[in-house]
Amino acid sequence: MAIWGVKSQDLPPIQNYAPLTYAAGNQNWGVSQGQDKSIYIANNSGLLMYNGTKWVLYPSPNGTPLKSVRVIGDRIYTGCYMEFGYWTRDALGQLEYVSISSKLTQPIEEDEHFWTITKFNDWVLFRSLDRIYSYHIKNGTIDIVNAKTTRATLFEVDRRIYFQSIGKGLFTVENGRSVLVSDDDILKNDIVVGAFSFQQAILLITEQHGCYLLRGNKLEKWATANDPLLSNIKVYSTLKLHDGSIVMGTISKGLFIIDMRGIVTAHIDQEQGIHNNTVLSMYQDMDKNLWLGLDNGLSVINLETPFKEYVDHVGELGVVYTAILYKDVLYLGTNQGLFYWSNTNTDKFKRIEGTQGQVWLLKNIDGTLFCGHHTGTFVVRENTVEKISDYPGTWDIHPMPGTENLLLQGNYEGLSVLKKVGNDWTFENVIDGFESSSRFFEFVDDHQVLVNHDYKGIFDVRLNSDYTKVLSVKQKDSKGTGSSLVAYHDDLIYTTVNGVFNYDKNGNEFLRDTVLNSKFFENDDAIIGVLKPTDNNERLWGFSNDNIINVSPGIMNGSPEQVKIPIPKFFRNGMGVVGFESIVGLGDQTYLIGTSNGYVTLNLDKVLPKSYSVSVTSISKEFYDAPSIHIPIKDNTLFDYTENNLKFQYNVPEYDKFTEVYYQYKLNGLYTDWSSWSTVPEVSFKNLPFGNYTLQIRAKVGNALVDNVAMYNFKIERPWYLSIYVIIIYVLLGLLLLIVVHKLYKSFYKKQQEQILKANRKRLKRKKLKAQKKIIQIKNEQLQDLIESKNRELAISTMSIIKKNEFLNAIKDKLKDGPVNAQIKSVIKTIDRNINNEDDWKFFENAFNNADKDFLKKIKSLHPELSSNDLRLCAYLRLNLSSKEIAPLLNISLRSVEVKRYRLRKKMNLLHEEGLTDYIMSL
Repeated sequence: MAIWGVKSQDLPPIQNYAPLTYAAGNQNWGVSQGQDKSIYIANNSGLLMYNGTKWVLYPSPNGTPLKSVRVIGDRIYTGCYMEFGYWTRDALGQLEYVSISSKLTQPIEEDEHFWTITKFNDWVLFRSLDRIYSYHIKNGTIDIVNAKTTRATLFEVDRRIYFQSIGKGLFTVENGRSVLVSDDDILKNDIVVGAFSFQQAILLITEQHGCYLLRGNKLEKWATANDPLLSNIKVYSTLKLHDGSIVMGTISKGLFIIDMRGIVTAHIDQEQGIHNNTVLSMYQDMDKNLWLGLDNGLSVINLETPFKEYVDHVGELGVVYTAILYKDVLYLGTNQGLFYWSNTNTDKFKRIEGTQGQVWLLKNIDGTLFCGHHTGTFVVRENTVEKISDYPGTWDIHPMPGTENLLLQGNYEGLSVLKKVGNDWTFENVIDGFESSSRFFEFVDDHQVLVNHDYKGIFDVRLNSDYTKVLSVKQKDSKGTGSSLVAYHDDLIYTTVNGVFNYDKNGNEFLRDTVLNSKFFENDDAIIGVLKPTDNNERLWGFSNDNIINVSPGIMNGSPEQVKIPIPKFFRNGMGVVGFESIVGLGDQTYLIGTSNGYVTLNLDKVLPKSYSVSVTSISKEFYDAPSIHIPIKDNTLFDYTENNLKFQYNVPEYDKFTEVYYQYKLNGLYTDWSSWSTVPEVSFKNLPFGNYTLQIRAKVGNALVDNVAMYNFKIERPWYLSIYVIIIYVLLGLLLLIVVHKLYKSFYKKQQEQILKANRKRLKRKKLKAQKKIIQIKNEQLQDLIESKNRELAISTMSIIKKNEFLNAIKDKLKDGPVNAQIKSVIKTIDRNINNEDDWKFFENAFNNADKDFLKKIKSLHPELSSNDLRLCAYLRLNLSSKEIAPLLNISLRSVEVKRYRLRKKMNLLHEEGLTDYIMSL
């Protein structure tokens, strides 16, 4: 049974891994898989592990290339030069090597390499070119069987172990001893590289002479149609697949796959996609992926995927815009021309002569294959074409309703008609009156056509009865760019970037189709590009960034049912020009999707749900200034508060090229929401605060969530300065501090209160002093007023005395000027007595003392030698009287006053420059 369709040259998806990718040696001698679905590879540099996201290399125990690997239970057995043993995981999840060969009681043969490892019951068999070493898993005993050969192979067939000894034949092992099965010359001389159970016989595959069947001890050639091909290749490795097919890896021609009839169903070499033509080892994993250990790198072939692909590595095809399977021939319309391939043609796709250039359309109408081309229209006949129209740019062709001999073409510049004359189609005419590009058009009735223009909208075109001209054109506004107009299940569907619209014939308008909108324009997964119908317009396809979406009427009620097939990002990007997506049906639920360098086929019958689980694969403590440290993956781990930078790695083992895995995480204790979906299988947390945490990890493969949510519980301890006891101390210290602060504040406020009281007292005292000062000022003012009053009185009295004395002197002088007699003399004496009246002086002295208290006493104390007349002169000078004013008061002349002043200065011992009046005024 073939593992892919025979309709074309498509192959299962192939992924290649170069040595630079996995960072190890070129050669890969063996492949095996663990219970966790991780892949283990015997590489020149050591044991290579791959879990779908991460490569890890464990160096060989003695530095030599590993030649074999086999996972048995939780152990990974390996063999290399002069050494064999097994690897187990330690508490940190890292592999540690345990040597078995070091326990041998007899030495290994010189330069022994261990090329093959096989499990048989409780034994693990290690094969070298000289011996078979049997290691008992349970008790650790080792038995040795001598068996020299040129290829160290072991075969398990029908619960028996077989091996070849060159020059002797084929042997089996019974009770720890070798027993000859057949000594046929073929088995003695040609290297047997594979042995499998086959139709109650043993199928033996030799290195260079094809396949044989061993029945009992008789050997016969397995004669097949492909025997000449198989006899001319040099086989190095073999494998029986789950479906019974046999894979043969060769030295220089890649691999061949034959079915149980011996027919080669596939030949895959470097030109078709694998990384190298020398296949050293092969392995089929749990998901039926075929792993190839190559002389240079690794390849994995996804045998069970619904996708298969044809990749044009040399660029001959170009971008595939359309395709069709017609009479068992696959035709591809590309920007380089029209290509074909058939089952009977073992060559590559060939271009049909005369079709160079852009092909837009391949359509089977009533048994005739039409090709819409940039230069016009062709009819295709096997590997030739006939051009029937030179009218350029044929987008699409539709049969005319109600007639079998007319076809309507949509062209770059309008519409045109093809007519069938006899058995041949010819170009009839261009329809006048409409010149817009007509890539998408559909009939409403016999003479009404709706034509979509990406920018201008929908044109409602009415045609005349003989389809030669347009009667009317009505333009409907565009509902958005990226538009298409297709027929789907008896409806006309108009699609733009803004949604899906259904044609209402009664209202002659397009209305939003809520059902199809919900299928093709989900919020987070809207289609990009146009919708494409298949299956006689019963299935509708769209392409988003993450999914292929197809909708078809339901079986029970006819309502649209949606199927979403997840795709990786590179798939959508590789589909060529947006808006020119291509998908066509090939039959048997298989569809061909055009890409920019070939095509991909999709088998809907193989779109099946699969079971996956996600697991934490590594936990490490991260440091800013030191390497990270891996820790055991065990739940409820306790971390010191300084170990709060953690990195988690997780994984879903998936090796399908067209399947992407997305991850989400949520750290309970820090976040309440899930993170965004990401393809990155790791997360780091920095500076986590102390507390209890639960890390939850979930994944989705394509659109489906995995079966589990991986959980990891851990705790970060409180720092010592935040421990309970320290917090109690903090609380006590806090209370003590509060008490101290309370007392300090109390003392402070007490002092502040005292200062306020003191300030208030000072303020009151100042107010009191101010009041007293005010009182004193008032009293002083009163005293000043009194003094001024007294001074006024003194001045008045002084002036009175002066006036009186001046008056008396004037009388006296008058009397002296006349005749003097006794009576006159008597009057003059009376006047003199009044001028020198002691009472006047007493009166003046009292008034002066009242006005200038103690002045006379003070000056008397300073100058005790002063006479009463001197004191009188001082008093007059104190009053700031001039000599002229003083003279009448002393009843002397002005000259005498000056003399008195001079004498007074002498008595006071005043300096020349000191003024007498100033001195007296200053006292």
